[in-house]
Amino acid sequence: MTGKILITAALIYANGPVHVGHLVEYIQTDVYTRFLKSKGFNAIYCCADDTHGTPIEVAALKAGKDPEEFIKRWYDEHKKDFADFLIKFDSYYTTHSKENEEFTNLIFKKLKDRGHIYKKNVKQLYCEKCERFLPDRFVKGICPKCGAEHQYGDVCEVCGATYRPTDLKNPYCAICGEKPKLKNSDHYFFRLSAFSDKVKDWLEGNKNLQKDIKNYVLSWIEKGLEDWGISRDSPYFGFKIPGEKDKYFYVWLDAPIGYIASTENYCKGKPCSAKDYWERKGSKIIHFIGKDIAYFHLIFWPAVLMGAGFNIPENVVVHGFLTVNKEKMSKSRGTFITGREYLEKLDPEFLRYHYASNLSHSTSDIDLSFEDFKNKVNSELIGNVANFCYRTLSFINKQGKGRIGKIGSNKSDMLTLEKVNELTRKIDSAYQKFNFRDVVKNALEISDIGNRYFQENEPWKLAKTDKKRASEVLALSANIVKRLAIVLKPVLPKFSENLEKQLNLKSLAWKDLYKDLENHRIGRPKIIFNRIERVGFGGKEKEPGEDPFSCLDLKVAEIERVEDHPEAERLYVLKIKMGKEKRTLVASLKGHYLKKELLGKNIVVVSNLKPAKLRGIESKGMLLAVEKGGKIGLLTSRDREGADVFAEGIKRKPKREIDIKDFLKLGLEARGGKIYYRDKTLRTGKSEISLDRKIEGKVS
Repeated sequence: MTGKILITAALIYANGPVHVGHLVEYIQTDVYTRFLKSKGFNAIYCCADDTHGTPIEVAALKAGKDPEEFIKRWYDEHKKDFADFLIKFDSYYTTHSKENEEFTNLIFKKLKDRGHIYKKNVKQLYCEKCERFLPDRFVKGICPKCGAEHQYGDVCEVCGATYRPTDLKNPYCAICGEKPKLKNSDHYFFRLSAFSDKVKDWLEGNKNLQKDIKNYVLSWIEKGLEDWGISRDSPYFGFKIPGEKDKYFYVWLDAPIGYIASTENYCKGKPCSAKDYWERKGSKIIHFIGKDIAYFHLIFWPAVLMGAGFNIPENVVVHGFLTVNKEKMSKSRGTFITGREYLEKLDPEFLRYHYASNLSHSTSDIDLSFEDFKNKVNSELIGNVANFCYRTLSFINKQGKGRIGKIGSNKSDMLTLEKVNELTRKIDSAYQKFNFRDVVKNALEISDIGNRYFQENEPWKLAKTDKKRASEVLALSANIVKRLAIVLKPVLPKFSENLEKQLNLKSLAWKDLYKDLENHRIGRPKIIFNRIERVGFGGKEKEPGEDPFSCLDLKVAEIERVEDHPEAERLYVLKIKMGKEKRTLVASLKGHYLKKELLGKNIVVVSNLKPAKLRGIESKGMLLAVEKGGKIGLLTSRDREGADVFAEGIKRKPKREIDIKDFLKLGLEARGGKIYYRDKTLRTGKSEISLDRKIEGKVS
């Protein structure tokens, strides 16, 4: 990708706050733009408030404000909300601007001069009491498609149908309630029907467009395109049509031209102009939009650009809607969440992470489930990525005195580094394909590799026996942290900037990915994120009660003796010690562990499991292990025998006795050498529980 690249998100309407549904698109666009900039491309992100039209006029009237005062309030709020979600525009402008009026007039003139605009007399609804024509939202009535009552004159909010105000049954004025009359008025029309073949050729020949959206839009063309009315009668909040006394441009003409005006705003004081992006060869335009406005951006807008001789977009990336807890956003259900409400409770990067981990190059809807959101952030972002980074850097700070040496040249280290580098290449490709879900998936795999490498090489032991090797392990681990900081920076810019400071580096970009960090002193490590305890929007999440995990009585136990089971070939009889108590366990470990491998090992035992006789010998409790692909690994601890094992944040209230079914329902899982209950790691008062072999899966 070479030359100038202009990236836009759809313009937010200036009549209400930014909500979490809006943020899907603005975060998606920001992530992509940040990636391109990190790669060194000449990309800019331009957007604006959409400020004209009947809904603005109606909302301003209800608020008792002048439309200009009304839109200024929302412009200021929108800018602040976007900035607080770390969305970095190169230009955030307004369609109510001098530049937008100039470009709207220019495009109208070009279209008119080329014969693409004509005028005709049409019948429109007119309210004699209010003395005005009733476009769009100034009229209500019965939907001509589904029969729903009290629907506006442009779209039915029940069935989603679009129509003309004159199509409404039993229409009435939305201001005074009077029944309107039909009255003739002259209006301007854009010959959209004349562009059917050109738009169809563009759609069919564009390999960048999503297939489902392309087919959906082509079906509209097959049905036949109607010419588009682009004027409205006075009074109307918008731009007056040159040479007309009481005619204004319809908002859907000047709104997308706002992309061009915002580009011109960006170029103020710079050696460029909007023409460099919109009229000259060599530039690329990429729009990000929701699927509800696909018709406007893939038919009407390209046709207008073609007719006026402007560049048409190289790509239009369409995303699905956001549901909250599997439902449409609703104020009554407490699932309509504004951006500001979110920010009062949670870190903005948590939402950026959640959206990125769900976004692919697809028009499928994505869900913001409170429970899934909390678990994903706590388990993946904090428990996996952030924990690995902090663990590595804090160990370097304490044991390595803040200094990174050279990466080891042994085969194991080189293989680990190549696996990480291969994943970074996959991440690069996923960003380019708008598949942010795979970006996150592969970044998590990098972190898993880092966690396993750190755990298996045990630098805390090497620091006492082989300082050179310990230094090599820490150097490679630090370089994995550095790679994570770079590949996640488009998604988590603040998190990555914090990692840069802790690594004592500045402004890392894609070009720095494979420059290994060696013989370097790091900064001071700090914990960046705190876990989410409650999401708590709209009363949808209850106060935390007693967790099912609290019934467990998990203990660290030392294996003192191992004997063959006299009646079973695959079983061992283990004599264990838990503090002052000694017990017998029967375990199916023969063939997986030698007796000498088990002696002296500190394992984890469910000490309050109901006793069971196994081939004639009573087993009082159960050791915990993971079995996958015919391999078994044991949960182990570096703490003393008898120590309690718990999940952080869950109060222990052990029952006297539990059934095996109660335990299995909890779904403990091994990932990256650690043991998780949901998003919480198992640990003792001194250290985390780990797995003694490289296996991942359910604990049983």
